Amino acid sequence: MIFEAARRGAANLLSPTSRSALFKSLGLTILILIGLWFGLSGTFEHYAMPWLEQLVPGLPDWAGWLGFVAGIVAGLGLALALGILIAPITAIVAGLFLDDIAEVIEREDYPADPPGRAMPLGAAITQSAQFMLVVIAGNIFALFLLLIPGINIAAFFLVNGYLLGREYFEFAAMRFHSPQEARRLRSRNSGSVFLAGLIIAAFLSVPILNLLTPMFAASMMVHLFKMTERRRLARV
Repeated sequence: MIFEAARRGAANLLSPTSRSALFKSLGLTILILIGLWFGLSGTFEHYAMPWLEQLVPGLPDWAGWLGFVAGIVAGLGLALALGILIAPITAIVAGLFLDDIAEVIEREDYPADPPGRAMPLGAAITQSAQFMLVVIAGNIFALFLLLIPGINIAAFFLVNGYLLGREYFEFAAMRFHSPQEARRLRSRNSGSVFLAGLIIAAFLSVPILNLLTPMFAASMMVHLFKMTERRRLARV
C-alpha cells in the first residue's frame, strides 16, 4: 500500500493535469530558498565580517588566509542552514498548494468519490507556519545527533520521517474530516504514515530532486489517505 501510494505520487509529478500545481510549488520553493540564501549571507556579512575585520589589522600576514577560510566556513554554514530549512519550507509550500494538488488527484484518480473541501487559506497558512517551527526544532535536534556515531544519518530520516509523514497525511485527511478526526486517523495508521514519511525523507535527501518534495509528498499522502479510508470503510 505504501509503495503503491509512492508510485502513484511519483506518477502525478509527470501528469499533464498536475503541471500547473507543480510549477507553482516548484517556483515558490526556489524563490524562498533564494531569498533565504541572500538573507543569511547578508546577515553574515553585516554581523560577522566586521568582527573578522577587527582581527585582520593586527595580523596582516594572515589577512588573506583568514578571509579565504571565513568564506569557506560561511559557505558551508549557509549550505547547512538551507539543508535544515528545506524540510519546513516544503511544509509551508505544501500547505499553500495541497488543495490544488489534491483536487487534481481526486478528480483524475478517484472520480467516483465525493470531492474534498479546501482548507481556508488563513487556517492553512497558520497550520503550516506552526508546523514549520516544529520541523526547524526537530532538524536542529537531529543536527546535534549528527555528532553521535551510529545515530547521525538515521536521526535525519527518523525526525523528518515522523514529522513530514504526520503533517502531510493530516493535510490530506483534513479535506474530508475535522482536524481532530484527521489526527485520530493518523494515529490509527501511525505505522503506515511513518513508513510513508521515511520515503518522503529519502526523497528530501536527494539534491535538486528535493525541490519537488511538496508535490511528491502531497500526492503520495492523498493516495495513502484514500487507501486507508477504503480499508477502514471496508471493515465497517
